Parts: sequence; C-alpha cells; structure tokens
Amino acid sequence: MNHTLNSLVTEQPNPQTDHIDQLPSVEIMELINREDRQIGELIQPLIPVIAQAADQIVARFQSGGRLFYVGAGTSGRLGILDASECPPTYGTPPSMVQGIIAGGFRAVKDPVEGAEDSEEAGGIDLEEHGLNANDIVVGIAASGRTPYVLGAMKYARQIGAGVIGISNNPGTPMSTLADVSIEAVMGPEVVMGSTRMKAGTAQKMILNMLTTTAMIRMGKVYRNFMVDLNPSNEKLVHRAKRMIQLATGAKEGEIEHAFAAADGHVKTAIVMLMADVDAIEAARRLEHADGFVRHAIIGSG
Repeated sequence: MNHTLNSLVTEQPNPQTDHIDQLPSVEIMELINREDRQIGELIQPLIPVIAQAADQIVARFQSGGRLFYVGAGTSGRLGILDASECPPTYGTPPSMVQGIIAGGFRAVKDPVEGAEDSEEAGGIDLEEHGLNANDIVVGIAASGRTPYVLGAMKYARQIGAGVIGISNNPGTPMSTLADVSIEAVMGPEVVMGSTRMKAGTAQKMILNMLTTTAMIRMGKVYRNFMVDLNPSNEKLVHRAKRMIQLATGAKEGEIEHAFAAADGHVKTAIVMLMADVDAIEAARRLEHADGFVRHAIIGSG
C-alpha cells in the first residue's frame, strides 16, 4: 500500500511502545509520560520561528486585523479552544481571534466524515467569515497536507492576508504556502497515527505561546497579571480584585472603591490607585498609552 501518508513521521510505528498492549495501566502511562516529556525540549529550538509568527499576529492586530485558526479534527478543536479562551482571559471581542473547523460547529463534538478532504471548502469558509488583507490565518494540521487547511491557506494568500502554518512533519505542502512555517516534529506517536497525543499537545503549547505573547505585546498584561480579563462571574471578580491588590498593595476598601468607580475594569482601577487619579483621568491615560498600564501610570500627557 503505497500512500503519501506512509512516509510521514506522525504515521510511523514507535519502537519504544511496540509492546504497549501487553502492559498494565501504570506501565502504559509511564510510556506515555516518557514520550510526552520530549515535547517541551523539541519545541525549544523552534521558539525563534514561533516568535516570528507571534510578531506577525501582533502587526495584524495593530492594523485592526483578526486572527483565524483553521484546522480539521483535533487541530481544528484546539484552534477553537484557544480562540474561545481569549475573550474571558484578555477581554478581546469574540471576532478578534476565531477558530474554524472542517465540517462546521458540529465537528467540534462529532466527526464529520470527509469534511477535511475538500480543499475548496477551506477557502469558502474563510470567505464566509469575511477574511480580508488585514487578517492573518494560522493553518493547523499534524500531517501538513490536510486539503481543507491547504485550501484555506491558499485563499488567504490570494487576498493578501498573512499565513502561518503549524504542522508536525517536515517539508510539507503547508510550508510552501506559509509566510512562517512552524514544523513541530515530535516523532512517532505512542499509538501509531494518534496525533491527538504528542502532535496535539505540541500544537496546544504553540497556540498558547502565540496568543499569550501577542496579548502581552498588545498591552493586555501588566507585570504578569491578565489585567484585561472580563470579570463575568464570582470567581473572576475575586481574581480581578486580587490582581488589583497584588499590583498596587492597596487596602481592601480602596480596592472596592476603585473597582466600583472603574466599572470593574481592572486596568483603570490599577492606574487610579497607582497614579492617584480618578476613573476619568485613568481611562484617559490608558487610551493615550494604547492600553499599556505601565505607560499610563507614569505618563500624564
């Protein structure tokens, strides 16, 4: 059976786990853990390339563009997960980071047979989302050759959007379509071809690095506090007030007053307390500083 998939690293049998079906649970997990420990080390030399991708995302955000993750199966679900966590964590509008999966929303829960095999559908889905030249698309595919993802990347190139590729094999078709190609080769999986394992974990780590770095670069983090979070429930309200306390050292009464005056906006409350200004002046400073808390605290222009 001569098929192009046969040559992929992610489709090779792993000699370290050839006997895994004969082992008790503890030893199965020890083998899985041994393979997983390699992931961080293998990603480390890719950091300069991942940083280049993050810088391109920041540039698109600064020009009013959006980030689209596009994938199929596990890769698509991971993109949707990362995108869905940006609004509560960093206070971004839902349109700023979006995840698109082959087969549509139903494919998040249930497999949609054949959806990933349509190259045309990848472009159509991006067109329906109004992709434009200010935006950037991150194609995610362990194999690096999923037709749906390739179609999306081709469409993005055609209209002048930025294109980044994340794959788990070297020298794939994705790399020829991407402005920045991240090839996170993790070796054969514990269970042959089960790319939800090491490949999926590597993808998740890279997506975390991309959006976390981009959000920090966009001023959504002060020190190491996610000061643009949306305090939409009791837990997040508590977290917001605790961040204000840790950032300012203010007393509880001062924090409660600032939090209320700032309408629950953590950045505004911190600037109020650190610069000893009211909510209107704190908001003005933040606007002038493009949302960067440090600049707003020290600057009065």
